[in-house]
Amino acid sequence: MTARAEMGDPTVSVIVPHFSDLTRLDACLEALARQTFPPDDFEIIVSDNNSPQGEAAVRRAVACRARVTVTMARGAGPARNGGARLARGRLLAFTDCDCIPEPEWLQEGVAALADHDFVGGRMKVLVENPDRLTAVEAFERAYAFDNEDYVRRKAFTVTANLFCPREVFDRVGGFEVGVSEDVDWCHRAQAAGYKIGYAPRAVVGHPARRTWRELIVKWRRMNAEQFGLYRRRRFGRLIWFARACLLPTSPLIHGGRALRSESLRSVRQRLDALIVLFGIRAWRSADSLRLLAASWDAKP
Repeated sequence: MTARAEMGDPTVSVIVPHFSDLTRLDACLEALARQTFPPDDFEIIVSDNNSPQGEAAVRRAVACRARVTVTMARGAGPARNGGARLARGRLLAFTDCDCIPEPEWLQEGVAALADHDFVGGRMKVLVENPDRLTAVEAFERAYAFDNEDYVRRKAFTVTANLFCPREVFDRVGGFEVGVSEDVDWCHRAQAAGYKIGYAPRAVVGHPARRTWRELIVKWRRMNAEQFGLYRRRRFGRLIWFARACLLPTSPLIHGGRALRSESLRSVRQRLDALIVLFGIRAWRSADSLRLLAASWDAKP
């Protein structure tokens, strides 16, 4: 326990949901230990989602670096909610167990809350060797985690890099299950009158997916969660159908991003990114139609 924890509550509670990834959790905790924010003024809470290794193994891996709680309800959203319930800070900072926050992440994110009700920071896609990317890594470097665009144009931030006062979190309510929890929470916050801001110097790194299988696993989950949001909207299924039909043509609009990307170092990497872009958009279209058909079949 830190000296400040003995005297009173810390200013910030960092909440890290975790499921069955002790190696990356260790790296995340090491990165949090290098923060420039005063170490006695923040706590770390690892909210384990009932990992198969068991609570004892998680506690051994975490050691004295964080508090640990176990959330039995499956999903990153419930795990984050479980961590928030345990938090003592007046500010909450969310990241993920497979992420690497840069040293000034907390300092910059907290500073940005002086001007905004809640904040999303910059995301970086991490790769082992920038000169030798797989095609999927090239795609991720060009297209994944554009959090500035998410915040400024789509009015949400990924939950791997989210700051908010505890008071705001309590008023908006926790993260939901079965929908895109980041989009849903941020839009609920704005409906409640809170304004989102972007903190470009609050940086979190996220590892790129390397294989087509890893990319499909990601998008199968994201498609299902996005469909959960569309189903709530008036004419949501009709809009989803139109969106699914247009997805295969969308690379004609978005392909230029790979060609201009400063994260890609060669013509081969740019071509690989474009090939994956066409492939994943076609797959998402088919999967979106599958979800739509399944939802109609399930209706009484």
